[in-house]
Amino acid sequence: MNRPTTRRRGGRFALVSLFIALATVVFGAGPVPAADAGSWWEPTARPAPDSQINVTGTPFKGTDAQGKVRGFIDAHNHLMSNEGFGGRMICGQTFSEAGVADALKDCPEHYPDGSGALFEHLTGGDNGKHDPVGWPTFKDWPANNSLSHQQNYYAWVERAWRGGQRVLVNDLVTNGLICSLLPRDRGCDEMDAIRLEARKTYEMQAYIDKMYGGPGKGWFRIVLDSAQARSVIEQGKLAVVLGVETSEPFGCKQILDVAQCGKADIDKGLEELYGLGVRSMFLCHKFDNALCGVRFDSGTTGVAVNIGQFLSTGTFWTTEQCAGPQQDNPIGLVAPPAMAEKLPAGVSVPSYASDAKCNTRGLTRLGEYALKGMMQRGMMLELDHMSVKAAGRALDMLEAEEYPGVISSHSWMDLDWTERVYRLGGFVAEYMHNAQGFIGEAAQKAALRKKYGVGLGYGTDMNGVGGWPGPVGADAPNAVKYPFRSFDGGSVIDRQVTGERTWDLNTDGAAHNGLVPDWVEQIRLTPGGPGVVDELSHGAETYLTTWKATEKHELGVNLAAGRPASASTTQWWNPFVDHSPGLSVDGDTGTRWASEWSDDQWLQVDLGEVRRVGRVTLDWETAYARGYRIELSEDGTNWKSAWSTDAGDGGYDTAEFDSQPARYVRVHGVTRGTQWGYSLYELAVSRS
Repeated sequence: MNRPTTRRRGGRFALVSLFIALATVVFGAGPVPAADAGSWWEPTARPAPDSQINVTGTPFKGTDAQGKVRGFIDAHNHLMSNEGFGGRMICGQTFSEAGVADALKDCPEHYPDGSGALFEHLTGGDNGKHDPVGWPTFKDWPANNSLSHQQNYYAWVERAWRGGQRVLVNDLVTNGLICSLLPRDRGCDEMDAIRLEARKTYEMQAYIDKMYGGPGKGWFRIVLDSAQARSVIEQGKLAVVLGVETSEPFGCKQILDVAQCGKADIDKGLEELYGLGVRSMFLCHKFDNALCGVRFDSGTTGVAVNIGQFLSTGTFWTTEQCAGPQQDNPIGLVAPPAMAEKLPAGVSVPSYASDAKCNTRGLTRLGEYALKGMMQRGMMLELDHMSVKAAGRALDMLEAEEYPGVISSHSWMDLDWTERVYRLGGFVAEYMHNAQGFIGEAAQKAALRKKYGVGLGYGTDMNGVGGWPGPVGADAPNAVKYPFRSFDGGSVIDRQVTGERTWDLNTDGAAHNGLVPDWVEQIRLTPGGPGVVDELSHGAETYLTTWKATEKHELGVNLAAGRPASASTTQWWNPFVDHSPGLSVDGDTGTRWASEWSDDQWLQVDLGEVRRVGRVTLDWETAYARGYRIELSEDGTNWKSAWSTDAGDGGYDTAEFDSQPARYVRVHGVTRGTQWGYSLYELAVSRS
C-alpha cells in the first residue's frame, strides 16, 4: 500500500500485524493459493444431512476481455447478527459443527407455538404465533417478512455465490438497548458483540475450508485488501469484507448530549477494528451518538427506534428545517403499545413540525476525529444512516482530501448526494427492493452511472430487520421459470431445497440469501431489467476500484500547520477567552480565531518559504464569510487573488485553484454571513 508513514504507528501497528498474521495461520485468511485443477468448486466432505444448493455448473472465474472481474456484490449483509443483540434476536445460526438441525432451530422462547416471540410480533412477522420448527419442515420461517429468523445459513450463502455473487460485505452489527430489552444469552456491550461476530466469521471460513480439503481451499475467503479480493474473485470464489454497523462504536454513545467517549477511545477502537480485519464502517446507526446524528427511521419502526433512543440516551430526535434539498426520512408519530409502555410516566413521543424534516444533529467534533482516523487507516466510510447534516459535513471533509473511500450500501442516503459520492470515486448500492422497485430506483441515477462509468451493487440486508421482496405469483409476467441459467450462462439454477421445504421465489418471495440469484433473474425478466443486471455484473469491479483507490490515497500535508499566523483584528471582548490567529493553525478544532464584528477583515499564515499552493480548506465557526477571497503573496507585500466567492455558506469550505507559488496565504473576508465577525476553527493549505 502506498500510504504515508503516519498511518498505524509503532507498537500498535506491530500488534495489528501480529493479529493478522495469527488470523492467517489459524483461520486461513491471507494470500489465497491458486485454484486447484479439477472440480475445485465441489466439496470433498459436505455434512449430511444438509441443505441442497440446486445450482449445477462451474462457477465462472477470471476476468473479462478488459481485465475486469465479473460478478455481483452484496454490499450490505449481516452474516452473524444472530450473535449480536444478546444472541436471541435473530434465531438460528449461519453454521454449526453439530449440523444443520442444530444451526436452523428457533430461539427457546419461541416454543411451542411462537407466542413468546416478542420481537417477531413487534416487527409484524407473524400474527402472534408461528411454527417454531426449522429443520426439516420450515413451515413458517425463514420468510420474506420474518425479521427474527436466520436467512444466511452457509449453504444459502453458497447458492448466492454459485449464482454469480463475488463480493459480500459482512457488517458486524448489534445494539445495546435492543439487547437489554430482549431475552439474551450474553452481555450487551456492543464492542464485545462486534468481536464475537468477527471471530465467528473467521470460524465460518474455517468450517467451509474443511469441506473443501483444508485452509485456503474453500470458496468463502475473508479478504484484507483489494488485491487479495481481486485474486479471490479471479479464482471464482467469494471475497468477504468485514464492516461494522453499530449504534455505539467504541462506546461512543451520548447521554443527555454528553459524549461518553473521547479521542483515546476512538484511536483504540479504530486500531482494534482494523486489526480484526474491518475495512468499512458506519459512524452512527439508529440512535444519535457522540459521533453523529442519524437519518430517521419512518412509520411505526421509526417511533419504536425514537423511543429506543430516549431510553438509551435520554433524548428524542430533534428536527429543524433543512438547509438544502436533501431531507431525512419522515418520523412516525404513533407508538407501538409494547414500546410506549417502556417510557417513564408522563413522557411521550414528541410531535414534529411538518416543515422541519432534518435532524438537528450532524457530524460532531468527535465524529470528525473518527472520520480522520478512518482516512489515516485507509478505511471506507458508510454514509447510510447518517443524517443529511452529518453526511453533508462528512462529504465536505472527504472532498477536501479528495478521499475516495465512501459508500452508500443500501438506499439509506439521500439520492441527491449520489454524484458527490461518484465524483470522489465512491460506490453506491441499492436496497434489495422488489424487482420493479429496484429497477425504478436504478433508473433514477442511470445517467450518473454512465457518466462515471460505474457498476451497481445491491444490499440484501439479510438478518438486518428490513423486510424483503414478497411473492409475485406463479402467473406474474416476470415470474421466474425454473430451471434458469445464471447471468453468465455457465450455471443452471433450480428451485432451492432445504430439508422438506422447496423454495420458489414466485410463491415464497426472497425468504433467504439463497434466493438472491432467483431475484436477479426476476429483475432480468422485468421491463428495463436486462440492462440493470448488466450493471450489477460490473458491481464487484467498481467496488474493488473504490477500495484500491482508498488504499493508495495519500492524505495531504497541511503546509499551514503550526506556522505563524496574523490577522487584521482579533476579538478581545472576553479577557478569559483566547481567539488569537495562531489558534486557526494549531490542529485543535476546539480552538478558533475570531475577528472583530465588521466586514473587511483578514487572516493570513506564513508558510516559512515559497511553496506551491493549490488548495485552501476552511473550517468555519458559526460566524462565517458569505463573500471572501483567497489571496497569495511571495513577499507579504504584493498580493493577488487566487479564488473568490460571494455565496459562502459556512461549514467546511474548500477553495481550489491552479497551483502557484506563495509564501503567504490570506483569507480576506469581504461580507459577513452573520451579525458577528469572522471565525475559523482551522485553516489548512496544501499543494492541490
